[in-house]
Amino acid sequence: MHSKKNEKKLNSFDGLVYSTNPDAQLNLDEENMQETLVPKLQDLRVQLDKKQRGGKAVTLITGFIGADDDLKDLGKMLKTKCGVGGTVKDGEILIQGDFRQKIMDLLIIEGFKVKRIGG
Repeated sequence: MHSKKNEKKLNSFDGLVYSTNPDAQLNLDEENMQETLVPKLQDLRVQLDKKQRGGKAVTLITGFIGADDDLKDLGKMLKTKCGVGGTVKDGEILIQGDFRQKIMDLLIIEGFKVKRIGG
């Protein structure tokens, strides 16, 4: 039995084991291969968002370029430092509440370039 994780790796080659075709190309999963830029090359945006959240405010961090695992680690660090919940999805970090200034300060300390969007 293969786990789902192993099946995904096997499927990334579309079943191709060997080919004599010189034009054969492997369809590799590009998302897993994206390298995370060093913090000083990242250009993150921090904003307050209330849309479709029942009037509750969240701090939204966008613009991260890199692997999903690195984004999740950054999200976890920000949630821990702010002492609140949040989520990481679709390349964005959502932190519950208005923590724009605190998050900007934390990201600057980590070496990221940060811009505040909106009020």
